[in-house]
Amino acid sequence: MDNRKTALITGSSRGIGKEIALTLADAGYDIIVNYARSRSKADETVKEIEAKGRRAFAIKANISKTEKLDDMFREIDEKVGKIDVLINNAASGVLRPLMELEESHWDWTMNINSRAMLFVTQKAAERMTDGGAIVSLSSLGSIRYLPNYTTVGVSKAAVEALTRYMAVELAPKGIRVNAVSGGAVDTDALTHFPNRDELLGDAASRTPAGRITEPRDLAAAVKFLVSDEAYMVRGQTLIVDGGISLLA
Repeated sequence: MDNRKTALITGSSRGIGKEIALTLADAGYDIIVNYARSRSKADETVKEIEAKGRRAFAIKANISKTEKLDDMFREIDEKVGKIDVLINNAASGVLRPLMELEESHWDWTMNINSRAMLFVTQKAAERMTDGGAIVSLSSLGSIRYLPNYTTVGVSKAAVEALTRYMAVELAPKGIRVNAVSGGAVDTDALTHFPNRDELLGDAASRTPAGRITEPRDLAAAVKFLVSDEAYMVRGQTLIVDGGISLLA
């Protein structure tokens, strides 16, 4: 009997998603590396996972598009058939002041960050035939004001609300659902912030833990939430920020 377990991680060719992929590979999971653009980055991640003795597959799909989502899960069915863990990590967003937002900015951000989360989760849950665990990535902008962050903050608030609803409705299937919310993390995504250096410097100086959150911190939280030790944790958003959100 094949006891191998498989984790699907959206947006896992780089950054936080890649760190989660490598961490779960160390924990014994085979990994499906979903990516939207860079095949070379995805292939690098696959090779690093395979070097750990686990199987890995790179699948290209813009998860905000229904037809691409269908194609991705058809490929997953062909390659592995069953999913044990889903990590909703892929994210994007338009960073503009409130009064400069346009309809296309709203739709783009909500489609990738929250709409896609719903439909990826539906399809993954159908393939969790032996139960499973789902963890979605959020951010502090879901609960507090951040400059230029309106669309992303609202979309992440939706991620956390969806997490609660999913935790209740998927529990009868043996599926646990939670979220992880990070403070400012220095990844490629942060290069798009016009005030990146100021944001990181402020976060580092103000964080009670003495440093900013790193991808490995979020990956460790994800690893815990998908483990059996977190069986009774349901519908929660675990904040991993070194304590910065405790300050006014």
